[in-house]
Amino acid sequence: MDTKVKPDIENLRINGDRLWASLMELAQIGATPKGGVCRLTLTDLDKQGRDLVTRWAREAGMSVTIDKIGNGFMRRPGRNNSLPPIMTGSHIDTQPTGGKFDGNYGVLAGIEVVRTLNDHGIETEAPIEVAFWTNEEGSRFVPVMMGSGVFAKAFTLEHAYAATDTEGKTVKGELERIGYVGEQEPGDHPIGAYFETHIEQGPVLEDNDKTIGVVSGVLGIRWFDCTVTGMEAHAGPTPMALRKDALLAATHIMQDVVAAAHRHPPHGRGTVGMVQVFPNSRNVIPGRVKFSIDLRNSTDELVDQMAAEVKARAEQVAQEHGVQVHIEMVSSYPAQVFHAECVEAVARATARLGYSHMPAVSGAGHDAVYMAKLAPAGMIFIPCKDGISHNEIEDAKPEHITAGCNVLLHAMLERAGT
Repeated sequence: MDTKVKPDIENLRINGDRLWASLMELAQIGATPKGGVCRLTLTDLDKQGRDLVTRWAREAGMSVTIDKIGNGFMRRPGRNNSLPPIMTGSHIDTQPTGGKFDGNYGVLAGIEVVRTLNDHGIETEAPIEVAFWTNEEGSRFVPVMMGSGVFAKAFTLEHAYAATDTEGKTVKGELERIGYVGEQEPGDHPIGAYFETHIEQGPVLEDNDKTIGVVSGVLGIRWFDCTVTGMEAHAGPTPMALRKDALLAATHIMQDVVAAAHRHPPHGRGTVGMVQVFPNSRNVIPGRVKFSIDLRNSTDELVDQMAAEVKARAEQVAQEHGVQVHIEMVSSYPAQVFHAECVEAVARATARLGYSHMPAVSGAGHDAVYMAKLAPAGMIFIPCKDGISHNEIEDAKPEHITAGCNVLLHAMLERAGT
């Protein structure tokens, strides 16, 4: 007769104070005067952060594996270690003016899940793993989401190794310098399912007074450079009707970038974030303007429709203003729909725990995008104050930090089995 007491999974909760304390301790590595964090990837500070996180993992009884691009995998064994692990994770590198929670929360929430399972003596059928991915931010080296991208074969290890920073230092050289070049080939690592918990980095949850965002996917992105060429001329003697004002023409196209997003709600996004004006002189009619176009939506079809509309408007503007317009795509990221079973696992966990929630989509890229190409994946969002991220004043409430980790715990347990 089996007299073993079945663990009370329904009432299982993480230790929110412990998770918060871990976040605050990690935030001291690279702390900035304004309360943020500057811990750029593959710097000495990044090494300190990695060392701390892996020490915590080992103290929790986890084994640690590092692959050749420096991704870290911290594993808690299960009853059946032949099963692929149920994984969670994110990144611990930051922007130059980053915050305490972006990425870091997802990694430390995973470690807190393991600590909680240890506290209650709960064994899972499949192993549990927590990952930290190299250079998610892309603030020192490009491409962004480098570690997960190499893992998912989106680009080669050699391409990533050759990337340089502004001082000419390479990814491979810096990985070797800080001692984080592992033996495992990126991607030679099975995943049963992947969850990532993250601050929203936007204002929607806070605006709707909801604690949890059940993330269904990530917006598709198209980046373009638009160059409008007219003719420089003196601002005084040149009559208005005879001008070929590149900046005036460019502003009409810029307005349509925003209008295109409004034409395709609710997830349409249109942004002009960078503008270069030539010759940029007070009394010279601009002869050339180059600006960025950032278009996003929930499906690739919608993003492509928005792009087609902006290009059509650009052709019309060129004819009306007697200028030349050239639009070139510089980057494209397909929309990623998360796996229905993982999205539903997050929704079920949220409902069981009694947290207010709403459907959400991510307007930013995350490592979960690449993981979703390899295994069932899902994400959990919590609010951040005023929707601000990539900023030293980035902030989140302790109760929301706890709630998101509780949802992560129960979603992972559903997939891992007890």
